[in-house]
This record gives sequence, structure tokens and C-alpha cells, in this order.
Amino acid sequence: MGLELYLDLLSQPCRAVYIFAKKNRIPFELRAVNLLNCRVMLPNFLGEPVAPKTLTTTLAELEGILTLLEDKFLQDKAFLAGPHISVADLVAITELMHPVSAGCQIFESRPKLAAWRQRVEMVVGQDLFQEAHKVILQVKDRSPADSSTKQALMPRAQAMLQ
Repeated sequence: MGLELYLDLLSQPCRAVYIFAKKNRIPFELRAVNLLNCRVMLPNFLGEPVAPKTLTTTLAELEGILTLLEDKFLQDKAFLAGPHISVADLVAITELMHPVSAGCQIFESRPKLAAWRQRVEMVVGQDLFQEAHKVILQVKDRSPADSSTKQALMPRAQAMLQ
């Protein structure tokens, strides 16, 4: 038996590993797992709105992180760690695809980051990039859980989101 990767492509680290293995032609058998009960997906899955204060705080933190990523890490380099793509770029881009999947246009007002994203996508390959992010980009289009599932998961969700 060869390498088996147990991954959920909704998960940022899983997408980074998936892209790395595919791009480097490391043979593996994908064993899909479902991490739907993670903190990031629960509000959407349960059809619950995010509290306005939480949303405002989160968006402010995101702005700070994007500025830090541009100014301290990317600077004037092609990629985060220098002139060539690295695992750092894969981890960062897969993380940034989460807010994109929620409809945040984080690259629109940041040309430096937008150019970096294009370089990463070009090196990875557009088909592989889209394949790896297909699931996360479709999350906002999913229907919320049915009422019995929602009722069963709500106590855990509330505890995780506090």
C-alpha cells in the first residue's frame, strides 16, 4: 500500500498538503474525511448569522494580517520566502482562500497580494489550484443543516464559537 492522505479539502492545512503532494508528483491515495464540525464552517453549516461585533473584529484582524503579510513577509519579493514558491506560500494562500470563500474580496484593493496570488496560482497550475479550492469556494452555496442536525450540533457550536 502506498501513501494515504486523510484530508478534508475544506481545511486549509489539508489543501496545502494536497497541492504540495500533487505538484511534486508524490503518489498518494486520497482518503476524504469530513471535518464539517470545525469552528470555521459551523456558522454557515448551521445557518446562523455571525454576530456583528464578531464580524467587525474579525474583519479588522484580517486587515492587520493582510498588511503584515504584504509589508513584513512579501515585501518586494516574488514569493514569501524569496524568488521561488515555498510551502509558506501554499500555507498562506490556502488560508487566505477562507475569507474569499465567504465573499471577502481581499485581493481587490491589494495589488501586491493579488499579483502574488496570481504567481502562486501560475506556479501551482490553475487546474490544481481550482481543484484544491473547489470545495471551500462552494461552501457559501451549500444549504444549511436540517433542523434535527442543527439542534444536535448547536450546543457544541455555541461552545466553540464563544
